[in-house]
Amino acid sequence: MDLPIEFFSEDIEFTLQNQDQISEWIATIVEQHDHDLVNLTYIFCSDDYLHEINVEYLFHDTLTDIITFNNADEDGTVEGDIFISIDRVRDNSTSLGTNFEDELHRVIIHGVLHLLGFKDKTKEEETLMRKEEDSSLSLRKF
Repeated sequence: MDLPIEFFSEDIEFTLQNQDQISEWIATIVEQHDHDLVNLTYIFCSDDYLHEINVEYLFHDTLTDIITFNNADEDGTVEGDIFISIDRVRDNSTSLGTNFEDELHRVIIHGVLHLLGFKDKTKEEETLMRKEEDSSLSLRKF
């Protein structure tokens, strides 16, 4: 199945393993939420690269593991660019005592969930986001 999902890296040497399986998993999550997958681009990068984006576009002078830009023109569609700091994911997996791949997959699907309309600014939203992440992670078949 040829899905409209692409994976790139910027300012870091990184290649995502299991790209086809991850793409199918993402498509399944999008479909389960009754949305159409139009186009999704992941850019894996360094802390410095993502920090520059955070300052320039969001005016936040902080490190983060992910920034999601929603490019959808209409409701019910998923189209966006998701920037993920591999440095942050690696540090977070170490500090949380989790497997790097599991933490990376959590962040990958976190961006998709934002594009599906989930938020994480309040405690209630954050709790629901984490529940959706866990549910999505349980559907991995790789």
